[in-house]
Amino acid sequence: MSQYHLVTLGCPKNEVDSEKLVGQLGADGFTATDDPDQAQLLVVNTCAFIGEARQESIDTILALAEHKGDGARLVVTGCMAERYGDELSDVMPEIDLVAGFGHALDDHGHDHGPAAGGPAATATSTAVEIGRKPSLPDFDLLNLPRPRSLRPWAYVKVAEGCDRACGFCAIPSFRGPQRSRPLPVILDEVEALDVQEIVLVAQDLAAYGRDQGVGERSIVPLVQAVSERVARTRLLYLYPSDLTDGLIDAICATGVPYFDLSLQHVSPPLVRRMRRWGNGDKFLRRIDDIRAREPDAAFRSNFIVGYPGETEEDHDQLLRFVEEAEVDWCGFFAYSPEDGTYAVDLDDQVDGELVAERLAELRELQDGITARRRDELIGSQVEVLVDAPGIARSHREAPEIDGVIGVPDHLAAGTLATLTVTGALGPDLEAE
Repeated sequence: MSQYHLVTLGCPKNEVDSEKLVGQLGADGFTATDDPDQAQLLVVNTCAFIGEARQESIDTILALAEHKGDGARLVVTGCMAERYGDELSDVMPEIDLVAGFGHALDDHGHDHGPAAGGPAATATSTAVEIGRKPSLPDFDLLNLPRPRSLRPWAYVKVAEGCDRACGFCAIPSFRGPQRSRPLPVILDEVEALDVQEIVLVAQDLAAYGRDQGVGERSIVPLVQAVSERVARTRLLYLYPSDLTDGLIDAICATGVPYFDLSLQHVSPPLVRRMRRWGNGDKFLRRIDDIRAREPDAAFRSNFIVGYPGETEEDHDQLLRFVEEAEVDWCGFFAYSPEDGTYAVDLDDQVDGELVAERLAELRELQDGITARRRDELIGSQVEVLVDAPGIARSHREAPEIDGVIGVPDHLAAGTLATLTVTGALGPDLEAE
């Protein structure tokens, strides 16, 4: 029986895609192996969001190529395949096939998608013009079945693509416009996964349903329906202008008041230059409003540092916001110029050494805030979901992203238990 070795890079959305590939490969007669030297099919699910992610993808491809045995094939899929297509295989002859997610592989790792020209064909890029609705591919990962989860939680991707035009982001150019999955299909997947916690993900999660041809839709019914089926429902990646009162209430009602807000910056001129909505004052008012409704709410956000034109005043505004908002978790990323985006041709590029200094200042500030907020939990009771013996999470921690809670080893994975926090070390807690 043929064996495959799969490496997944990037965000939770990529992890969902890989799980669906696992289901497809299993149906085609493959079995998984942790040893790439034994695999007849080597697959890398790549990330291409920023320069560092692309470099990691390239390094992984080259490292895996060293394990190719006689007759083995190295297949590259994911965002780099979607974005660069044939260009990737031209510069990396180690790759046997570049396959976008509109392309199926048979049990020899051959492409049978709509762009395939035969067993050795290289799939073409599936990039589409922003604003143009593409036809669905014959082989669509978004709606493929997936194996039952081996963990007590699972990501569920509810839509693909994005209709926004943020100045720094190339995702719409290769993932295409948003297409939402039908609600019954999502719920079938939720039930089949049979887990305690579902984490809903998409490029623009709160915009779920708007593209389905029945007028303005809301993600609220989806959140409510999922929460009826699992103990915990968590949402990742919320655009701030879509955080309506109804959505806030729906999130709080799930018992997981966790708000992952994609803010990116707070300086009004810079936010406009990013082609996004909002400013620091609006964001603070919304966070304060949520805390007034649900004092136990947890917050995560992320910010781009060094976007073209970012001044010292812009940076100071971001520092003040981080200090005032006191969100539980926060990521800071250096601006990455992306071909085809609005920002790539902007003037006033920020010096790399200055970006590094600003990143260090912000990260040091946030590390102190996170540690202080974790210390404040000592002595409190928390309901945890045990992910694995000794490791658990409360509503404040998203899987694989935030800190964890150390718990007694005798609690089995999948257990929901109420414990008392006894200690804190940086982002992590201990509970008994």
